[in-house]
Amino acid sequence: MDSLTQVVLGASVGELIAGRKVGNKALLWGAIAGTIPDLDVFASPLLDMVGELSFHRSVTHSFLFAIVMAPVLGWLLEKLYKKESASWQEWCWLFFWGFVTHALLDSCTTWGTQLFWPFSNYGVAFYNIFVIDPLYTLPFLVCVVVVAFYNRHNPKRLYWNYAGLFISSAYLLFSFGAKVAANQVFKANLQAQGISYTSYISKPTPMNTIFWSVTVQAQDGFYNGFYSLLDSANTISYSFEPQNKQLLQPYLADKKLQRLLQITKGYYTVQPAKEGILINDLRFGKFDDWRKEGGAYVFVYHVWRAKDGELQFKEINNRPKIDKAYLLDYWQRITGN
Repeated sequence: MDSLTQVVLGASVGELIAGRKVGNKALLWGAIAGTIPDLDVFASPLLDMVGELSFHRSVTHSFLFAIVMAPVLGWLLEKLYKKESASWQEWCWLFFWGFVTHALLDSCTTWGTQLFWPFSNYGVAFYNIFVIDPLYTLPFLVCVVVVAFYNRHNPKRLYWNYAGLFISSAYLLFSFGAKVAANQVFKANLQAQGISYTSYISKPTPMNTIFWSVTVQAQDGFYNGFYSLLDSANTISYSFEPQNKQLLQPYLADKKLQRLLQITKGYYTVQPAKEGILINDLRFGKFDDWRKEGGAYVFVYHVWRAKDGELQFKEINNRPKIDKAYLLDYWQRITGN
């Protein structure tokens, strides 16, 4: 999830564990705990594209990181606030749950979180919420801000913190339910249209859990479709794109390319480029394909061979032009029009 959301979640977790003991210091250090895992981005300038994609949401998002670092940071805070009433165990739990809830919330998004690093580099992803969702973050933020204005012994402080946790958790549960409802429609249409498939990934489109996108893996390619829970008809118009795996053949011996394909979990298509090939990461789908003019894949990786024979990688991000007309179109589609 985005940084603000993780700060809010971390602050709330910190308040839950140590708020009665240290007041707003629990909010502050909880927010810091919720931020620390995302500091892995500072390694990006030291890594190439594939290394950056592999490292993101790995070490600092793992359960092992929480187990190892929480006691260390808890000990440091106990020394820093030795006159305070919070114990080493409470500071330790603050960091542990700050790290773990951060990683688990990230696992609800599309990218994938390596929870079991270094034993596995598989990116756990539940695909039930977009990385930025105001309906999750804003009510939670309001509740946590209100908490900060009450004395640590005031019961209203606990009430507002619980309210924020309850509202945000309820929204997450709703997102899972919405995903199940959308999946039923996607699968019913696949069956009705006689489309054979091996697996699929459904995910919410940006900033909502009403309008869903699906990418379906078939034998020789992928089907893409969209459905809003507010659509009047449960009919999906699927588009098909061949995978073109044969275009990878000249490059398959390269370990970096193998890792890149592993990161996509096999959800990719290949296109020829002026130089080399383009690999479309289908996990994120074509979020603009619901428009009449269609859309491009969000993440595309350009792969080509340099003069020295080494493979080169470059990430291409396709972003729509966000203007008033686009937002109106998007709102209309979300609401079933």
